[in-house]
Amino acid sequence: MFVEGKIPKPPNLGFVRQVAAHERTQAADVLLGGVLAFVAGAINAGGYLAVGQYTSHMSGIVSAIADNVVLGAFGLFAAGVGALLAFIAGAACSAILINWGRRHHEKSQYALPLSLEALLLLAFGILGVASRNAAFFVFLAVPLLCFIMGLQNATITKLSGARIRTTHVTGMVTDIGIELGKLAYGNRNASVPKELVVVADLAKLRLLGLLLGMFLIGGVIGALGFGHLGYVFSAPLAGLLLLICVPQIARSFS
Repeated sequence: MFVEGKIPKPPNLGFVRQVAAHERTQAADVLLGGVLAFVAGAINAGGYLAVGQYTSHMSGIVSAIADNVVLGAFGLFAAGVGALLAFIAGAACSAILINWGRRHHEKSQYALPLSLEALLLLAFGILGVASRNAAFFVFLAVPLLCFIMGLQNATITKLSGARIRTTHVTGMVTDIGIELGKLAYGNRNASVPKELVVVADLAKLRLLGLLLGMFLIGGVIGALGFGHLGYVFSAPLAGLLLLICVPQIARSFS
């Protein structure tokens, strides 16, 4: 509460700086993973309303490439290849930025690719608002969103030591099933050798549940946001990323 004659203390932003810091903690990884899963879900679901295609996972795109080859739809085939290459390019860009940051500005090595993701999200929104040609917009927007998703997924993969991925849920759901199977299996026979005892990783199960839930919530929010506000909804998503990146970059260059 504000008391007359006293200057209120500024809010403690230490936890914000830690989210994209170069020195990682398990808590920071979980928090960042949740934020990025939310953003990925929002982009994937909202992006579908905007461009008519999911862009966060490559399984469907690669399958569509194969289908379009057989069907002789070479225009769609080329578009699929472009989306695939854009995702790969985004992942490669993340690796370049992280390695460059590690050598030159270590404190911002993870904040740099996430800041680029934020700027590209803003570019997507501006492009959508300004475009008067729907076909031309989709031609540019699909590879742009795929690039963003590749950039994000590679960043969180490198940052977490491949423990966390955020742009698709197939792996998450598979691992959840594995851990639930371990949990249900039990170890009722006391004579089972120690090395054969089945133990579920409850911490991993909680993490996967969090990521899956945040992706789903992000999808709902993204669909509502893009559905009601249009491309302008890219701005708050970009702002969320910049909130956790800018303090770390400022700290690195200060």
